[in-house]
Amino acid sequence: MREDLLQFIWRYLYFNQSHLATESGEPLQILSTGELNTDAGPDFRNARIRLNNMLREGPVELHIKASDWDRHGHAGDPNYKKVILHVVWENDGGPADLPVLVLQHRVSKILLGQYERWMKSRLFVPCATQLTAIGTASWTRWKEDLLLQRLYQRTLVIQDWLAANRQHWEETTWWLMARSLGLPVNGSAFEAVAQSIPLRLMARYRSEPARLKALLLGQAGLLEPSPEYRFLQSLHHLKPISTPILSLRMRPAHAPARRLAQLVELFSAGESWFAKVRDADSPKELATALQADGLGADMKRGILINAFVPVLFAYGVLRKEPACREKALAWLAAEKPERNTRIAHWQRLGVPVLTAADSQSLLELKKTYCDCRRCLNCAIGQRLLHSSS
Repeated sequence: MREDLLQFIWRYLYFNQSHLATESGEPLQILSTGELNTDAGPDFRNARIRLNNMLREGPVELHIKASDWDRHGHAGDPNYKKVILHVVWENDGGPADLPVLVLQHRVSKILLGQYERWMKSRLFVPCATQLTAIGTASWTRWKEDLLLQRLYQRTLVIQDWLAANRQHWEETTWWLMARSLGLPVNGSAFEAVAQSIPLRLMARYRSEPARLKALLLGQAGLLEPSPEYRFLQSLHHLKPISTPILSLRMRPAHAPARRLAQLVELFSAGESWFAKVRDADSPKELATALQADGLGADMKRGILINAFVPVLFAYGVLRKEPACREKALAWLAAEKPERNTRIAHWQRLGVPVLTAADSQSLLELKKTYCDCRRCLNCAIGQRLLHSSS
C-alpha cells in the first residue's frame, strides 16, 4: 500500500461502507471525505462525518500504519489538533483518543491487483490492454484538460524567458522556432544555440546568410574552426554551447547542420515572426511564409505546433488577450496531428488521434502521467479503477 493510493481510495470512497465503525466500535457514517490538502497539515480538509450519531466537521489524516501518527510527529503539532478521524490501512497502535478507521479489509482485491499490475507494467502505457473500454466522451474531456495543462506549462517557460530577455516577444519566438527545428533529439541544443546569440546581433547580419550560418554552426560546434567564425566569435565575445548536438543514425534531411541552415533562411526571410503569428488569420498563412530549402510540410507543422501556437497562447494568457489564446487552440484543432512513433503507438491502441490538439494532449499524457505512473491522477486510470472498485 502507498499513501497516494490510500488517499485515492478515501477520496472516492472506493471501499465497503456497510456497517462502518471505528476501531473502538463507534458507528461511523461518511458524509463528505473533504478536500485534498496539498499544503502542510492533515491530508483532507473540511470533511464531514457522523460518529455515534454526532455530526463532526474538520480535517482527516491518513497513514499506512496507525503508529505513523507519532512517527511523523503529529502528536505535538497544533495543525493536527482538530483532526476528527484517523484513516489507516493497518492498525498497529496510535493515539488512544483519536477515532481510527481501518480500510485494509474493506477494499476490493481486484482494485489493488489492478493498481499493482500497472505499477509493474512494461507496456507502452500501463493500462494499454484496457483502453478499448474507454468511451469517446471520456477521451474528449480528458484530452481537452491535457492540452490546456501542456500549454499552460509552456506558458510558464515562456514567462521565464521573457523575464530573461526583457519581455522581448520576437526573441522568445525565435528561441521557440530554433527549439522546434531541433526536435525531437536536439531541441535543447538548438534552443541553447539561439539563446547564445543575441537577436540584435543576428539582425546585423540578416542580409549576410553566410555569416549567419557560420555563427549558428560555430556556436553549435558543427563547424571546423574557420577564420570567419573565429573572427565573429572574437568580435562579439561569443561562447559556444556546451550541450552536445546529436546526429547518429539521422537521415540527411534531418542532419543538424541542414536544420541550422534552414533556420538561417527563416531568419533572413522574416523580420518579425512574432508579429506574423499574432496577426495571422490561419496556419496556412504562416505555412506559406515558412520558406526554406528542403523544409517539408511535417517540419512546418512542427514549427506551428511547437513554436507559434505556444507563443500565441502565452501572449493571450500573459497579456490578457483571450482572442489570441482561443486562436491558438483553434489552430491546433484545425491542424493535422503530428507523425511520430509515440502517436503511432496511441493509434494502434485504438485511441482517436484526429488533430494536432489530440496528438499534443496524448504526448502530454504519456510524458506527465503514464511514464511517471501517475495513474491515480489520470482521468482514464481513475475510470478504470472505478470499474474495479
